[in-house]
Amino acid sequence: MRQRTIIRLKSYTDYGLRILMLMAIAPERNFTTAEIAQELGLSRHHLSKILQQLARGGIVATRRGSGGGVVLARPTDAIRVGEVVRLLEDGHVLVECFATSGGACSLDRHCRLKARLRSAERAFLEDLDRSTLTDVMLPPVRVA
Repeated sequence: MRQRTIIRLKSYTDYGLRILMLMAIAPERNFTTAEIAQELGLSRHHLSKILQQLARGGIVATRRGSGGGVVLARPTDAIRVGEVVRLLEDGHVLVECFATSGGACSLDRHCRLKARLRSAERAFLEDLDRSTLTDVMLPPVRVA
């Protein structure tokens, strides 16, 4: 059976969420970029770009030098999934006509689809806002 995609996130955002979920396993731990890159199979260059944006958004904090790395800037229950998606999807539009330029759609004056798509996008993000990083993580397995 063919899988259907309703709203597609950029791989950049997908990896950003994976990075945060990896870090949420040990929220106080300082992770090196080398560790994260190896664990997720990402280039350190691509990883650095994502981490810079997460740091600008106040989601992670970075430390340079000996003992440096990246750590969550807030508790996992204070990081909303919708906030992360908005931050990492910034500048990416669902459809061309959502672009600030308005895109090149010749049907714009006759289109009511745009309003429906905006409503769906808003509902998607509002639903993600109801979940924190804590909510999307499985509890650690305890070995007896």
